[in-house]
Amino acid sequence: MTNHSDFQKILAKPAQRALAGANIETLEQLSKYSEAEIMELHGIGQNAFKKLQEALSDNGLSFALKK
Repeated sequence: MTNHSDFQKILAKPAQRALAGANIETLEQLSKYSEAEIMELHGIGQNAFKKLQEALSDNGLSFALKK
């Protein structure tokens, strides 16, 4: 699974800080959140969101359904 250091490879600093602030360090943890929840994080823009979607998909994961 991807860990925080892997987010460093694909995301800009603001997006990294947004995930760290939400205590999201792995793709598995990220997959427990809905798209809407992640988009609400300050620092996650369209570019970062697209990269996160691709990383999830590449690892057989996806965002959670809306809560």
